[in-house]
Amino acid sequence: MRAWVGYGGTFDPIHNGHLAVALAVRDRLDVDVHLVPASDPPHKSATHADARHRLRMVELAVAGERRLKVDRRELARGTPSYSIDTLREVRGEVGPRTPLVWVIGADSLAQLHRWHRWRELFDVAHLLAVGRPGFPLDPDGLAAIDAGLAAEVAPRLLPPDRLLETPAGGLALLPMDPPRSESSTEIRAAIADGGAWAPQVPPPVAAYINRHRLYARTDPA
Repeated sequence: MRAWVGYGGTFDPIHNGHLAVALAVRDRLDVDVHLVPASDPPHKSATHADARHRLRMVELAVAGERRLKVDRRELARGTPSYSIDTLREVRGEVGPRTPLVWVIGADSLAQLHRWHRWRELFDVAHLLAVGRPGFPLDPDGLAAIDAGLAAEVAPRLLPPDRLLETPAGGLALLPMDPPRSESSTEIRAAIADGGAWAPQVPPPVAAYINRHRLYARTDPA
C-alpha cells in the first residue's frame, strides 16, 4: 500500500464540495481516498439524518468514481467519533511505515486546538488541510486564532507530495481554486424552507433525499 488517506465528516448530507475535495486529493497524491462517515462527532451538534441514510448517500456519491472508497469503521463503532481513535485503529492495520494522511478542511484546521488529544494526531498521521472560504490556510492566519496552534503546526509544513515520504508528523496545505462554498448546514436549511438545493449535491444523492424526505420540515401537529 502506497499510503492510506482518509477524509472524515458527518456528510449530512454529502455534497459536491465534499466530492471535489476527495477528487482533488486523489489526483494530487495519486492515491485511493477513503471517505469515513462519522458516527457522533463530539465537537459538533447531533447529526440530522441517521447513520444508515448518511452512509447510503456517501455510497451513492462515490459510485463510479475511480479510487474513492467508503470506510464504515466509525459507524460500526457505536461510540463518539474521535479522529485520534480512528487513526490509531488504521495505524494498527497498515503498520508503522505506511504513510497515513487525514484530510480536513481549513475550517477544521482553525479549530484543531479544540479537538480531543489533537497533538497526538501528528504521532500517528499527517494532516492535509484543504481550503475553505473565509478560513486561513497559512501560519499567520492560524496565529491570529491561537498562538499554540500556530506554533505546533508551522514547523510541520510540507508540500502535499512529501507527505508520502514518511509515515506521520507533517501538515500540508491544499488550496482549492476557488474554494468550494457548499455547506451541509445551508443545504439542510434550503430543503426545510423549500429553497433551491439539488444542484449542490450529486444527482443520486438529491434523488435519495427526496425519496426519503430527509431534512424536510416537520409539519406541526
